[in-house]
Amino acid sequence: MKKKLIIFDMDGTLINSSITIANAINYVRGKINLPPMDVDLICKKVNDHTLNSAKYFYEIDEFEQQHEIWFGEYYSNHHEKELALYGGIEELLLSLKDRGFKLAVATNAYKQSTVESLTHLNIIDIFDAIACHDEVKRGKPYPDMLFRVLNELGMGAEDAIFIGDGSRDEIASNRANIDYIMVNWGFSEYDDAIDSISKLEDILLRQFSN
Repeated sequence: MKKKLIIFDMDGTLINSSITIANAINYVRGKINLPPMDVDLICKKVNDHTLNSAKYFYEIDEFEQQHEIWFGEYYSNHHEKELALYGGIEELLLSLKDRGFKLAVATNAYKQSTVESLTHLNIIDIFDAIACHDEVKRGKPYPDMLFRVLNELGMGAEDAIFIGDGSRDEIASNRANIDYIMVNWGFSEYDDAIDSISKLEDILLRQFSN
């Protein structure tokens, strides 16, 4: 069946934000008098849906609003220096747009930092819809933001495919009954995932535009 909508995760899929996320977590840890964690360890664990992230990163039972404020504060103040698109992403998005696909973002980042990041990287206008963590009741691995995208664009799950780099993305996609592609040029370490943007484009154009 021809797909009309391609939804992308943001961090680790579109944007190389590993350093910013790790530094933001360590910034929050400093605010609550915890020593910094190893950056590579943070990048390895940040997408692990089996972890209680609040417990693992901040030694608390659940995130508090102040932690999110501090995290966003670091992200907003440093995204211009530390964020970058993965090579070939902008060209991929423009190619898909030119071929008539609707494009969207579904991210566990908050709206302000998402808009700031996509604006700074000059790709925000490419997307037809953006759904963020603070716009839905539950973030990924729950499917709420995928449903939000579908509702906003008036499309069904059968019209869409979701592209992400971690288990949270895959679980959310499965729960929404949306086809899924895993990529591994970001935080992911999946051996059977798509490992290059050129391969991803080839799959999308061969399988979903016929």
